[in-house]
Amino acid sequence: MTIFNQDSTTLILFLVILLSALGLLFVGIWIFRARKSTKEQGRVSRFVTLEFEEEQKVETEKQPFWKGRDVTKFRDWINDALKSLSSVKLQKKISSAYWQITDTEFILIRFAITVLSFALFWYIFNSILAGIFIGVIAVMVPSIVLDWAIAQRQKKFHKQLLDVLVLIKGAVQAGYGLMQGLDLAIQEIPEPAAVEFGRVLREVRLGLTLEQALTNLSDRMESDDLQIVVTAIIINAQVGGNLSTVLEATISTIRDRIQLQAEILSLTSYSRYVGNFLTLLPFIAGVVIFIIMPDYFETVKTSLLTQIIFLMALLGVIIGNIWIRRLVRIKV
Repeated sequence: MTIFNQDSTTLILFLVILLSALGLLFVGIWIFRARKSTKEQGRVSRFVTLEFEEEQKVETEKQPFWKGRDVTKFRDWINDALKSLSSVKLQKKISSAYWQITDTEFILIRFAITVLSFALFWYIFNSILAGIFIGVIAVMVPSIVLDWAIAQRQKKFHKQLLDVLVLIKGAVQAGYGLMQGLDLAIQEIPEPAAVEFGRVLREVRLGLTLEQALTNLSDRMESDDLQIVVTAIIINAQVGGNLSTVLEATISTIRDRIQLQAEILSLTSYSRYVGNFLTLLPFIAGVVIFIIMPDYFETVKTSLLTQIIFLMALLGVIIGNIWIRRLVRIKV
């Protein structure tokens, strides 16, 4: 005896999809409206940048109550209620991407996307296997997007690092100190370099040592060139010496590394092209076959064996692409 018939199952799936969509929409709205920093950034802004705090207060007062303080209080309540889900590693990754959400909010968004994807594809294909497959992919998508955002931000920062060092070296040669040189670089260089070095200044003013603030910056950006810069500045601060000379040697080293990296990219371009082409080839062939023979993939909807074969093929393509990328990745 079946408890639910086909109509009741369809109604339950529809309700799950509707509630998940509304929840995801609501989470996206109040995260978009409430541009508040994480707890650590909030403490730094509260104790260090009083002018920024006053500006935020004025902006909050101009907003309607449901867009400002109430939303912020609701976010705080959510974060406090689910603080057991928080992790230092995830907080660090979100901070590296400079997303204006907390790690708890990220987990909630990830959960909502997973549930919505699972229910939606279960309803569309009338197969729980399809829902599970898409749900597993949906679980990984937010992490992939986060890693991509971190990589893009680190890439932009890496391109600006040499300009920042040239500005700081010029300021030091003109008689400024290192902190004054950093302040000058923040005013002249756009983000993300301005934001990241601004964090360094705020942390130092808050009470952290320059060594710790620069180490935090190096951990966020995960750049070998930045690690060289941080090590050189820390050693110079500990043993003394001419900072301008140290920066000049560091700039020369980074320029040589950039030239060597460009040569490596040029030499490995063909291998990367072949890897991407081999990854896209099965999908291109599938699209062409579907256009020529639309009924060719009908068994995918009904045959469990065909679905398993397709899943194994997809995993093989992904593993092959990752393997080729690792082969052509050469660290300088």
